[in-house]
Amino acid sequence: PKKAQKLPSTLTLTEVEKLIEAPDTTKTLGIRDRAILEVMYATGMRVSELIGLKLGDLHLSLGLVQTVGKGDKERIIPIGDVAIDFITRYLKTARPKLVSAKRRNSYLFINNHGGKLSRQGVWKNLKAEVKAAGIEKNVTPHTLRHSFATHILENGADLRVVQELLGHADISTTQIYTHISKKRLAEVYNKYHPRA
Repeated sequence: PKKAQKLPSTLTLTEVEKLIEAPDTTKTLGIRDRAILEVMYATGMRVSELIGLKLGDLHLSLGLVQTVGKGDKERIIPIGDVAIDFITRYLKTARPKLVSAKRRNSYLFINNHGGKLSRQGVWKNLKAEVKAAGIEKNVTPHTLRHSFATHILENGADLRVVQELLGHADISTTQIYTHISKKRLAEVYNKYHPRA
């Protein structure tokens, strides 16, 4: 018998909005963290892809971001206007304050010492933002990736497009999100159908 596949946890649209709006954008690190959350949810990137982004990987005028994923596979991902606005704001106001004269680097997202942001740094900051947003679920950076995929599928995106956006080599990896959508369909049906 096939081993049951555990469905990844996702956030509702309301929870995503609460989370993304949680960072204090009056502070330098808050602007950076808001830009990170916007990019993660707008692109569905893995955290390793996010921290590996370099300034040269941004093609904001075209609405695209270039990244290197698993197996050193390069892909180009569209990015929305809201995420572009926050990246631009971060680049103009926050990043210059974080960059160290001694440690110049070309990574997009940097830590408060001017070095490359780590996976653990992203995870730790995310945990703080989840708490600030009042979300009770266990949220990891991958939860935003799952939420991205689920939400665009629920809004009518083709499975092959989602596969391409997520950088999955095999469509069977992407198919788990159809189960989530079917589960959601059943919930909506049971809630709104008069004879359910």
